[in-house]
Parts: sequence; C-alpha cells; structure tokens
Amino acid sequence: MTETTLTCYAHPSRPTTLRCNRCERPICASCAVRTPTGYRCRECVRGQQAKFDTTEWVDYVAGFFTAAILGGLASVLVGLVSGIGFFGWFLIAAGAPTAGIVIAEAARFVTRRHRARALFITVIVGSILGTVPAILLQLFFMDLYGLLFLIIYLVIATPIVYTRLSGIQIFK
Repeated sequence: MTETTLTCYAHPSRPTTLRCNRCERPICASCAVRTPTGYRCRECVRGQQAKFDTTEWVDYVAGFFTAAILGGLASVLVGLVSGIGFFGWFLIAAGAPTAGIVIAEAARFVTRRHRARALFITVIVGSILGTVPAILLQLFFMDLYGLLFLIIYLVIATPIVYTRLSGIQIFK
C-alpha cells in the first residue's frame, strides 16, 4: 500500500494530514481556522461569515449617528456627575454600563437588527466620537477630574456596546 503525502493547498511545500471539514481540501496548521465544528480553510470561513453579514449602507449611517448622539448625551451626563464629588464615582460605575447598553440597543433598533462586524465597529466609533465635544470642553476648562470621568466612562461603556451588538457571551 502506497501512502501519498498531502500538502497544503495554499502552501504546497508543507506536508499535512489536516483537511477542511467542509470542502475537504488539505490545509496546514497556519491555514486552519478552528470552528466549533472542526477545522476549516479560510475561504470556507469567509463564505460562511458572508451569510451572516446582513447590513445595508443605511445601517452604517443610522447606527453611527444614533451612537454619536447617545454618546454625546451620555458624555454630558458624565460631565455633570463629575461635579458631584465622591458619590459621582458610584454613579459612573453604575451609569457607564447602563449607557453602553442603551447605546447598543438603540443602534440595534435603528439598524433593524442587521449584523456585520464593520457595523459594530462603526457604532463604536460613533459612540466614541460623540464624546469628543465633551472631552474638548473639559480640556478647554482644564477640568482634569471631569476628563478622568469621561475616560472611565469610555473604558467601561465601549466594550459593553461591542459585546451587546456582537452577541459575545462572557458567561453562558
């Protein structure tokens, strides 16, 4: 019995025993993408992801402006909370995650629950750019305490917006 050595379809000089579980092409370890159902080649993964990207151009615009407006409103509230003092730390700890959830759910509503990684990033950029006027205002008045609160807000709210939109579950 003669055994033929398989080589990666993308790297013909690399011997392999691994195959894509969808198209059966031989793939090397660097070309293999681990999925919940096994290893796949990059083309099969790209083809599968294209089925889940359902956005239209209007979703990017609506998601961006919704996130920017709500991010701007949240940053104004954060600026007001920063003037409270010690109690403001508790309000920012509770308010930033809530603001992230509100921004994500509003963006999900206006985009009609369409999905795409680029859309999620667009919403994140919108929510961050919505806070820029408040940051510039804090810098203009040299209010470093208010600026610290805005930075804390961004550090807490931004990942929450992304995880809510993308469906990442930390705890199952």
